[in-house]
Amino acid sequence: MIVVAALYQFASLKNYQEAQKPLLDVCKTNGIKGTLLLAAEGINGTVSGTREGIDNLVHYLRNDLSLQGLEYKESFADDHPFLRMKVRLKKEIVTLGQPDINPNERAGIYVDPQDWNNLISNPDVLLVDTRNDYEVKIGTFKGALDPKTDCFTEFPSYVSQHLDKTKHKKVAMFCTGGIRCEKASSYMLSQGFNEVYHLKGGILKYLETIPAEKSLWEGECFVFDQRVAVKQGLEQGSYDQCHGCRMPITKADKNSPYFEQGVSCSNCYHSVSEKKKHRARERQKQIRIAGSRNQKHLGDSTRLGKG
Repeated sequence: MIVVAALYQFASLKNYQEAQKPLLDVCKTNGIKGTLLLAAEGINGTVSGTREGIDNLVHYLRNDLSLQGLEYKESFADDHPFLRMKVRLKKEIVTLGQPDINPNERAGIYVDPQDWNNLISNPDVLLVDTRNDYEVKIGTFKGALDPKTDCFTEFPSYVSQHLDKTKHKKVAMFCTGGIRCEKASSYMLSQGFNEVYHLKGGILKYLETIPAEKSLWEGECFVFDQRVAVKQGLEQGSYDQCHGCRMPITKADKNSPYFEQGVSCSNCYHSVSEKKKHRARERQKQIRIAGSRNQKHLGDSTRLGKG
């Protein structure tokens, strides 16, 4: 089994540029694949590897880079959900577009998964999903508000237009792994909201920790790798993904006349140009040829274990 590790930490990394190559070397030496983002505010990413390889990486991050507070969770796959390893330098490890917001200086109140149900069951608590609309579409917590954002940078506008610090005294937020809602909590505090909570470890830690019979989660959780979605216990979900628009799609979506494997689906058929569709069809042709030779094509975006 391959270990898939999602990790992040907001921490002051003043010399983060110098950490890029040594970190990449550690990953490659241990056969790890995926993407890690480094910025002055910390680290973020998802990687996959053997049990030994992931353990070696986590040890390096916590000891050599002094990231002792690393937020870390893992699931498993039959094969690598990533094709290569990248360590990228960024201005932000999660882009909110608010350069003055620093969770290292101030953030909301962490809530462990075991305490989350009690918090969000309180009628005085406003529950907000900080993820994007296509993520919310396939699963969320019961009663959560959907900001209907296309990207995280739209979240501040949602707050200014729909939330009121004088009315919404208690706000609880969540996201996939905890990083977006932690930064969102810092932003909310900067806007005068006094009592702001966020789910520690995100949805993934909740699904890993809370038994199905006690879970308040409804649906599946979108993840940013070729598994597409996971469900209770972090088992692989039922969704596939359209290569044309990256939207999660169901088996029923594949019955649409607008669906073409690796090319388009009903969500994007009319917006994808014929030129792009042609390139996608050529890529799919190369993927089929590689598959007939029992090889994996680098452009293969199909989900593991799926056709």
